[in-house]
Amino acid sequence: MAIYEHAINRLDGSALDLRAYEGQALLIVNVASKCGLTPQYEGLQTLQQRYAERGFTVLGVPCNQFLEEEPGSPAEIAAFCDSTYGVTFPLTEKIEVNGEGRHPLYGELTLVADAEGRDGDIQWNFEKFLVTADGTVSRFAPGVTPEDESLVAALEAALPAG
Repeated sequence: MAIYEHAINRLDGSALDLRAYEGQALLIVNVASKCGLTPQYEGLQTLQQRYAERGFTVLGVPCNQFLEEEPGSPAEIAAFCDSTYGVTFPLTEKIEVNGEGRHPLYGELTLVADAEGRDGDIQWNFEKFLVTADGTVSRFAPGVTPEDESLVAALEAALPAG
């Protein structure tokens, strides 16, 4: 996959070069601040802290396409993530993950099927894509929490050798 070739901005509007994550493990998650799954931010932050020094990063991708559960401005999203969950992992600009306005990054990610064989449109907030150090992508449904054994095992296997 060529996910590293897609242009995307950080939440503050500055460019985010996805190529900086090549050779690392990357967990791309479409996030929202007003969703029943929002507490997953806590688990995502725990993963970030636990594995960052081993070549891992969570990349949060705000999206407002599911019942408008991410209505905030970039400043509001950043403040919420910082004050509520102490998020230190990078957040991108708010994008669309489904439909005609789907960001090209998600155009590529949605080609990957999850463990049940489901590919295509993102189901809901907090759907996860784990990109291994060699660029292989695995997909996890929104209900798969950051603490789930299947996700943690895949993440540990995805870390760069070293």
